[in-house]
Amino acid sequence: MKKSQRKKEWFDSERYWRETFPFMFPEKTFAAAAETVRKALMLARVEGKSALDLCCGPGRCSIALAEQGFTVTGVDRTKYLLDKARARAKAAGASIEWVAQDMRDFVRPDAFDFALSMFTSFGYFEDRNEDARVLANVFASLRQGGAFLIDVIGKEVLAKSFQPSSADTLPDGTTLVEQRQVFDDWTRVRSKWTIIRDGKAQRLTFQVNLYSGQELREKMQSTGFVDIQLYGSVDGIPYGPDAKRLIAVGRKRK
Repeated sequence: MKKSQRKKEWFDSERYWRETFPFMFPEKTFAAAAETVRKALMLARVEGKSALDLCCGPGRCSIALAEQGFTVTGVDRTKYLLDKARARAKAAGASIEWVAQDMRDFVRPDAFDFALSMFTSFGYFEDRNEDARVLANVFASLRQGGAFLIDVIGKEVLAKSFQPSSADTLPDGTTLVEQRQVFDDWTRVRSKWTIIRDGKAQRLTFQVNLYSGQELREKMQSTGFVDIQLYGSVDGIPYGPDAKRLIAVGRKRK
């Protein structure tokens, strides 16, 4: 589908990312990024030093990869987040290529040894065929033997831990009330966020496609990925009853 024909979806709003930033990207996750990336690299058994951070956001993993000696390309469609990423990379002294592009459009054939999609950045689109398009883009962008790691909230994990609502308050008093709804026969989850700041409430919506371990494996297999392994966290625990996340690692055949 051409970009001009795409209807607006929730992630198109820069306001969404500005308002939710303190909740979506708490400082502790930046502090943990180096260890998270180290574990991801071990799971993916990466060979080579060229990496793609897809939906890189404010650059948590991109900067960690650069600090571990990788040549890094960070791709995101949101200017606000890329501006944050550039500022953080400059402060860290990290040299990274930042690309402002939708993940449905970014493809760079045979360019990367490793690609990763972290923190439930996969599955944004109402049309699930567009998730397949993203996988195809990544597959084409990997070199032979290259690995792709996806980190999402698996359907099984969500079913076990599902909470219809929750609340979180920042040190400055800003409060987030989140109401969750699984819909379309357990294929999507919608979160309605109410952010209360200085006595004023803002309402925003986030929604993402849900995949079971088997569904994600099959989607990757149909794209051409081989040797697909599923894990329950970046620590490498099995994707079973104790899983905290759904981590899928596949590679492009040598």
